[in-house]
Amino acid sequence: MDTGTHIAMGVALGSLATMDPAISQDPTLVQTIFAGTIIGSHAPDFDTIFKFKNNASYIRSHRGFSHSMPMVLFWGALISLALYVFAPSISFWHLFGWTTLAVGLHIFVDIFNAYGTQVLRPFSKKWIALGIINTFDPYIFFLHIGGIIAWLAGSHPGYTWLIVYVVIALYYIKRFLDKREIVNKIKHHYPEATHIITSPTVKQNEWRISFATPKYFYVGVVEHGHIQIIDMFENVPLPDSPLVQVAKKDKNIAAFLQFSPIYRWKIEDFDNFIEVRLIDLRYRYEGHYPFVAVAHFNQQKEVINSYTGWIFSEHRLQTKLQISNSSMS
Repeated sequence: MDTGTHIAMGVALGSLATMDPAISQDPTLVQTIFAGTIIGSHAPDFDTIFKFKNNASYIRSHRGFSHSMPMVLFWGALISLALYVFAPSISFWHLFGWTTLAVGLHIFVDIFNAYGTQVLRPFSKKWIALGIINTFDPYIFFLHIGGIIAWLAGSHPGYTWLIVYVVIALYYIKRFLDKREIVNKIKHHYPEATHIITSPTVKQNEWRISFATPKYFYVGVVEHGHIQIIDMFENVPLPDSPLVQVAKKDKNIAAFLQFSPIYRWKIEDFDNFIEVRLIDLRYRYEGHYPFVAVAHFNQQKEVINSYTGWIFSEHRLQTKLQISNSSMS
């Protein structure tokens, strides 16, 4: 989910905590728990700090181990201990319990969008991405905002959030059923389809889809239950050549391959270099596929420069590659 929704969820948990008399009777504990649930609701996304290092580190790390089950307790304990230093008279275990719940809720809701998380680490590095909720869902966000306004206006926090979360639960069920219908339709028209990826948009009846068959990759949209294929590419495996073997060891190419389950590739020989380009087919924007990994090689099959990330113009990509080359030299 987006940052705003995560924080709104933190406020919701903080207000629910006030239903406990042991908490509501201690103003300092109430304030500290609110701080814990708000910080905890965002804590797993602190891994965005890796973006300051490079895109490859960010792609490998974002929603990786920071969103795993062991990190629920780690973030909960770390935040609670940090806050407890400033308020040692409060009940630590109340603070720890609500803060940890906020962290767990963050990690739980993130598995429902198309990006997903590696929640099963350290047991598995598989990305869990159910693809039924948009990263920013206006319905979920504004339901939380409405709940917060009602609570601040004096409504009972228990009844308020019970209503909000029952509605949200029903909404999740609806989106799950919508996705199942889409997947069934794809399998009906393309019985050999695999790697079916759904990406809901902010519009209720519009989804982005991508999937593979043994011969082709397909990219399209679903509007009001109607499947429209927009692009089709040959499904040709990445060749097992010496150049590709070197490319796979490059940090940017390796990060892309770890993250992207469905992509096409191009290898082009230019005057001064050879280019290996991988293009993620899950993300299509105005006829362009902006999430790519690119590596340039000299004639000796050595990496000159490389880059992975979101690129919306060829000029911007070449600029990024020049910056990468400067940092490598």
